[in-house]
Amino acid sequence: MNTESHPALEWVPATGVQLRKAGVQFDAVRLDGDRGREVADRLARMTGGDPGPVVESGSGRRCVYFLVPAGSTGHRGWPPEVTRLTSGPYRVCFIPVPALKGRTWPLAWRYPPTAPGRFVHTLLLRSVLGEPDHRPCGGGLS
Repeated sequence: MNTESHPALEWVPATGVQLRKAGVQFDAVRLDGDRGREVADRLARMTGGDPGPVVESGSGRRCVYFLVPAGSTGHRGWPPEVTRLTSGPYRVCFIPVPALKGRTWPLAWRYPPTAPGRFVHTLLLRSVLGEPDHRPCGGGLS
C-alpha cells in the first residue's frame, strides 16, 4: 500500500518509525509476548484477514499494539495483561508506528492499515480477550 494514494493515512511515516500521540488519530491496546500475536491472528481469522492495523515488536517484551479508534477504550473493563495507550487529562501516551516498507526493526506491521479510518474493532478485540485461551495445556485429563 502507498500512503500517497491514501492521504487519510498521513499518520503512517514514509520511512522508519515515528511516535504518534494517542487520542488524535487512534488509541492502542498493548499486549506483551505470544498472547498478543495469538489474539491478532484470531482477530484476523474472524475478519477475513483484515483485523485492522496491528504493530508488533521483535525485541524486549515483544509487544503487540492493536490500533483502535480514538477514545474507544475507556469505560470498559480490560484484562490485567492489557495496557491501554490513550490520552486524557494529565495523561499523554505515544504509540510507535512503523513505515509500511523499509527498515523499521524492531517494529513491523503484523497487519498493516488497509483503508482510511479502518482500525481494530474495540468491542471485537475486547470479546476475544475475554475468551478463554484454547491452547492445549501441559497435562492430560486423568
